[in-house]
Amino acid sequence: MSVNKPTVMCFSGLDPTGGAGLQADIETLFSIGCHCTPVATALTVQNTQNAITMQATDAALLVQQARAILEDIAVQCFKIGLLGSVQSVEVIHTILKDYPNIPVVLDPIAYAGGGYEFGGDEVLEAMRNLLIPQTSVLTPNTDEIIKLAPTSDSHDACANELLDQGCENILLTGTHAQTTGVVNKWFSTHQDVTLFNWPRLEYAYHGSGCTLAAAIAGYLAHRINMREAIQQAQRFTWEALSHGSRMGFGQHMPNRSYWNKQKL
Repeated sequence: MSVNKPTVMCFSGLDPTGGAGLQADIETLFSIGCHCTPVATALTVQNTQNAITMQATDAALLVQQARAILEDIAVQCFKIGLLGSVQSVEVIHTILKDYPNIPVVLDPIAYAGGGYEFGGDEVLEAMRNLLIPQTSVLTPNTDEIIKLAPTSDSHDACANELLDQGCENILLTGTHAQTTGVVNKWFSTHQDVTLFNWPRLEYAYHGSGCTLAAAIAGYLAHRINMREAIQQAQRFTWEALSHGSRMGFGQHMPNRSYWNKQKL
């Protein structure tokens, strides 16, 4: 008798490099034993150096994609990445309200690694008001959390402000901080801050945040407890990055199939 894999519905953009966005979600979830239902929020033009332009999916088409799947396939977790328009945020807010018992992992993307503005502060503000109160795990870097809570005077204060808004857990990634190693901080409404220390890798990576958020969503879809899901997702991401390679002229690409040792 076959048993279905747990399913994660991923809202994100199409990245032609294959390094980030929906492709990162699909590869990550496949690698940890999940099925991904990818809902395209945008078409992007980008390479490993920067994004060039983006066209957000029409709101009506976005909701049709998601509803068609949700009426047909049981989904164990939502993962949200690039949105690119306030209308997209509003649509997903409405969908999440209809499925309040499904965990939500939100990667608050507004800018590309090279600096291109996908949606900018306007989209971040919509996320703050509409999505963060519905979020089970938020995965910002140190730049993003300041933009999400601009009136707070420290990263910890930003995190506590967002928890006060209804977000249940925050994994604040330390890759952008000027530290010898990478220190990720887990903030929760139920416990004290937990620190995770990882060796800092030499390069910058295209799709690292997508990989981490998708991995957390996948482990939660497996019904693993929150601490273990956050720990294992960091381990998977670090391994994928450490096995990555430079395929273009910009950032390195993660290798999310590092576990497959077969040589062709």
